[in-house]
Amino acid sequence: MNVNIRELSSGPEEIKRVQRFLFDMIKLEFGYDCVPEWHQDIVNIDEYYINPKRNAFFVAYSEDGKIIGTIGIRAYDKDFKQFRNIYSKENTSSIWRLFVDRRYRRCGLASKMFSIAENFGRENGYSNIYLHTHHTYKGAFQFWTKMGFVTTLDEDDELETIHMEKYIKELKISPQEGVLTYAIKI
Repeated sequence: MNVNIRELSSGPEEIKRVQRFLFDMIKLEFGYDCVPEWHQDIVNIDEYYINPKRNAFFVAYSEDGKIIGTIGIRAYDKDFKQFRNIYSKENTSSIWRLFVDRRYRRCGLASKMFSIAENFGRENGYSNIYLHTHHTYKGAFQFWTKMGFVTTLDEDDELETIHMEKYIKELKISPQEGVLTYAIKI
């Protein structure tokens, strides 16, 4: 199957389709509808992801044009007291709204979408990525750990919140100089 992943632009009809997909996924996964104080980034998707230069929202489409996945990346904009003077909007990006339609899970789509977002972050000068998830989200902690994130704070709160980060590393490997020798102990 061919999947097309594109950055969301400001077309109002496409934005409405993406918003519908996001709210359908939230309802399916978490059992509730739009909560204004939690979903301002979805309601105002252009203000949070499209208009700011260093932010983006990526959408995965199936061959027949259906939305099957999303991920957003934006400058860190939280004010958690635990992370004051650690993260800033200048050097830290944050991941938001990674959703994959249940019929398309376990085939590498979420990993590919995160890779695209991470590359976007690197290209836009971020040195690390922040996210938070919850132990109650089945498989989320394991997925993010597999993507290279480490736990910075595991809160003992009613939401079972886990704060995580990943440094964006860009390796510059110089051409091989000389012969490499491998030692093997038998």
